Amino acid sequence: MKQAINIIYEDSSLLILNKPSGLLSIPDRYDPERPNLYQELKNRYEEIFIVHRLDKGTSGLICYARTPEAHRHLSQQFEQRVVQKIYLAVVEGIPSPAEGAIEHALGSHPTKVGKMVVSNKGKAAYTIYKLLETFRSYALAEVEIQTGRTHQIRVHFSAIGHSVLSDPMYSRKEAFFLSEIKGRKYNRNREREERPLLSRPALHASLLTIKHPNSGEEMTFEAPLPKDMRASLNQLRKWNKP
Repeated sequence: MKQAINIIYEDSSLLILNKPSGLLSIPDRYDPERPNLYQELKNRYEEIFIVHRLDKGTSGLICYARTPEAHRHLSQQFEQRVVQKIYLAVVEGIPSPAEGAIEHALGSHPTKVGKMVVSNKGKAAYTIYKLLETFRSYALAEVEIQTGRTHQIRVHFSAIGHSVLSDPMYSRKEAFFLSEIKGRKYNRNREREERPLLSRPALHASLLTIKHPNSGEEMTFEAPLPKDMRASLNQLRKWNKP
């Protein structure tokens, strides 16, 4: 089933989109026929080039190039780490200090395909975070990555004991339910199964700053939190106060 493409910005060289969670940003290595944003764009545009990627479960800003020249220019920006990428993440527990950096090299899991681990033999990875809001058992963090390793934010927060909420690969829970924070006040309906507030990692690419591949002008794009993360935060504010 095709998903609506939410275009934030478009010109002859550049596409900035707000990717929904649950949609691959590039073709799956093992199943190229799985729905993915790149293929949907290929069906719409004559040429489209992958610049970077977001995990399937992650929502938010993603950039594609529309010409080989723009692709080369944008790829160099990402490689040279002059691009600013800021995410919003809800994490388990409250990291300390409230502002800090996580610097652990990351490599592939020795036996589980697609999973990453902290590894001395891996590639350097650097994550900066700042807590924006804290609850009794969770926190909302603004996260900036200086490197773009696979699952970087998810693995780094898991490594310090504060996994991204509802992360099926790096946390203990695959979904987040209102009953978890409402406790005895939650009115269980025996005839209806409880639906999760969130059923994917609570991670959203909220801000992206790049230089336009033609003009060199610095451009900043923002994407608001999607409905599932907004709903989860609203319930945490109500039922999980410090």
